Amino acid sequence: MELTFRAGEPLYTQLRDDLTLAVASGDYGPGQRLPAVRELAAEAGVNPNTVQRALSELERDGLVFSRRTLGRFVTEDTERIEAVRQRIAEEKAKEFLDTMARLDFNRIQTVLLLEKLRGAAEQG
Repeated sequence: MELTFRAGEPLYTQLRDDLTLAVASGDYGPGQRLPAVRELAAEAGVNPNTVQRALSELERDGLVFSRRTLGRFVTEDTERIEAVRQRIAEEKAKEFLDTMARLDFNRIQTVLLLEKLRGAAEQG
């Protein structure tokens, strides 16, 4: 997991968001064991304490859980994962629509752009 740093935002929140997206997108499936803290830290290029804090937040949110001596695992609650997936999709869609409005794109222009990009993505 390579972390793309965003200035002005704590690293642990960025890592938390990336891990949340990884769970919501199925990179880590329900019940799957997550890599160890040190392994995630090495992959992301951050301090293990940063990873620990991000994982603690994911535990607090119920997206992951700990099993003593076995590590951390993704929740098996698929409804919770789906709710997170839906929330992320809505946030990203709202960001996109807000940007399009700032650029003074109307609804038709926005839809046409999306259709153009979808066609390009389907072609390869």
